[in-house]
Amino acid sequence: MSLHDTVEVNFDGLIGPSHNYGGMSDGNLASQGNAGEVSNPREAALQGLEKMRLLVKAGFVQGVLPPLERPNLGFLADAGFGGSDKQMIEAAAKSEPRLLKAAYSASSMWTANAATVSPSADTTDGRLHFSAANLSSMLHRSLEHPETTTTLATLFEDDGAFGVHGALPMHEDFSDEGAANHVRLCREHGGQGVELFVYGREAGESVTGFPARQTRLASESIARSHGLHAERTVLARQSAKAINAGAFHNDVVCVGTLDTLFFHEYAFEDTEGTLAALRDAAEGLFELKPVMVPDAEVPLADAIKSYLFNSQLLQWPGEDRLVLLAPTETQETDSTRAFCERMVEGNGPIGRVQYVDVRQSMRNGGGPACLRLRVVMTPDERASMHQGVLLDETKIDALQDVVRATYRDRLSVSDLADPAFAEECFAARAGLLSALGLEGLV
Repeated sequence: MSLHDTVEVNFDGLIGPSHNYGGMSDGNLASQGNAGEVSNPREAALQGLEKMRLLVKAGFVQGVLPPLERPNLGFLADAGFGGSDKQMIEAAAKSEPRLLKAAYSASSMWTANAATVSPSADTTDGRLHFSAANLSSMLHRSLEHPETTTTLATLFEDDGAFGVHGALPMHEDFSDEGAANHVRLCREHGGQGVELFVYGREAGESVTGFPARQTRLASESIARSHGLHAERTVLARQSAKAINAGAFHNDVVCVGTLDTLFFHEYAFEDTEGTLAALRDAAEGLFELKPVMVPDAEVPLADAIKSYLFNSQLLQWPGEDRLVLLAPTETQETDSTRAFCERMVEGNGPIGRVQYVDVRQSMRNGGGPACLRLRVVMTPDERASMHQGVLLDETKIDALQDVVRATYRDRLSVSDLADPAFAEECFAARAGLLSALGLEGLV
């Protein structure tokens, strides 16, 4: 088996039928700015599936992760609501609508937050490791990790090939937001790489402004549990300036793949120190290619509004240079469009920008990169996982048929109070799981 046979598989989150604009994410400007607006779950899911189709047609190995069960009635029961499902929903809508919104949240669609992933080439035991993120900073997201762990353990159940770890302790010192604060760099996917963990605060540290969601302790703990080599692991602090401007995850200001790191001038507290540490860690493996976007050319506010960096950076089949799969908002923002045009005209590692419409996700603060979890896999690893979530166009068609038949094209936050909507969500998810051969997750 050649190193060239190992590929990066993107597992996109299938947007769930309860996709709504609840405005629950502190520090996420899009989520807060669109709070209370009417969403279109059907359009959201179809947009996500069309992005997946684009990559399948281009020759990528593309996977999908199903939505979690929503509403989370167990959470409502834990919050003290009793009786039938209908009674719990009606009581929560009347007395604690914030908790009902959390129970219905479709935020698991952003699978970049589902887990941190270390490929087998980087780990001491030679297994592919996943650590589900506890997402403890936000109530609605903190509900996800038990189901996420179950889903990952179901898809990657071969203990000889995979190590699936549950979430870190649910304490602020271990706050973990998954792969949104993690970048793997390498010469080629099958070779040993360098793993970059980006954190916003130390354990026990108080910070002002928007929440710094990732702690250094959480990143260190995951690196230990994955058995990473210390000399090939880098920890860097995200800049407070970026966090307080609305870059709630590092992937709002930085993305990387292979030997290329594409980032904003204000992505890191110590840019030169971070690049030096990466070069030291990469010594003997590859030569780092940093592409820094100056604030003078793309102001931080524009980078966050356009989600220039919350794009997928891909080794496109048949192309010599990398392709940036960016949201249409990047094209519509003058500074980011102009920068992309200049960038591809040069001779740097990024040779093309392709734009994709994921507006429904973007209005809640998630771009193309938020919607996918990157998993570097050997052919044997791909063969030993659950095959039903690996996509071709026929399977995408089947999923879109379920979406068109079961998802609403208009959803307001007030609709969550209707117990009948819960039954719609359960039926929709059951249809999706059946199409993926995952009926056991119902």
